Amino acid sequence: MIIGGSKKEVIKNIKQNILDNELNKKVEVNDPKLSEEELNRVLNKFYSLRKNKIFYFLESRLAFLYVSMVARKLDKNIKIEGLENIKDINKGAIVTSNHFNPLDNLLIRKLIKKCYKKNPFIVIQDTNLAMPGFLGYLMNSLHTIPLCKSPNYIIKTFKPELKKVLEKNNYVLVYPEEEMWFNYRLPRPCKRGAYEFACENNVPVISCFTEIIDKENDDNEEFKEVEYIVHVLKPIYLDPSKSVRVNSKIMAEIDYKQKVEAYEKAYHKKLDYTFEFSDIAGLKKED
Repeated sequence: MIIGGSKKEVIKNIKQNILDNELNKKVEVNDPKLSEEELNRVLNKFYSLRKNKIFYFLESRLAFLYVSMVARKLDKNIKIEGLENIKDINKGAIVTSNHFNPLDNLLIRKLIKKCYKKNPFIVIQDTNLAMPGFLGYLMNSLHTIPLCKSPNYIIKTFKPELKKVLEKNNYVLVYPEEEMWFNYRLPRPCKRGAYEFACENNVPVISCFTEIIDKENDDNEEFKEVEYIVHVLKPIYLDPSKSVRVNSKIMAEIDYKQKVEAYEKAYHKKLDYTFEFSDIAGLKKED
């Protein structure tokens, strides 16, 4: 699952962000940068595609076919533990997980397909719609819900779309760490957004943490192959006696604590954000 070229600059940015105590800051170097006009254009194109029911149905079916092919190749490297924790959840939910690869949503896809026979929806950054090539195609064609920083868009477009999806008992993956840090093993602090969405729609949070294990074979010049264990943790529910703001803060803290505990149990070490070479899964030592 090595997407893109060399990760040396990305790892350098991870190190610097840790030194700056910026654990939710962007580290990728080639993400699209769009003006407001360009952003409006890609969002309008995205929703225009959704309105054309027949075209979107065919386009999404083709995209899911491609994803299924990739997922089958990865399947032998994915294990899921803790399914008993969500046996009582039988309606829509927000799903959270650590974010370390452009295709790590395939791990959650396997989980949701296994439990609920559905494909999850994925909340993505709006600029992902402008990604080039295969990834850009998937971002526009799969079950994605773009999120941008415009309050007007969030209130008038994003939240109604999310509500509609959850009311149909779907499962929506939101990355509370916000930015992807490539192959970074450690959980990072959870932003409130995912839990605010859960509270506003009165749905639980399915909390997950993915453990990444190095293998012996080379993936490319910089990395070894890896395999994954998706740990399904205890679901998190809102307290109806508390406000959305208070609930979302408490739920974010609970989720982060659970992910830290899962990390420490998986790797047999205390969480410490002092950068170590081994924090980047599969990274080969330079000669």
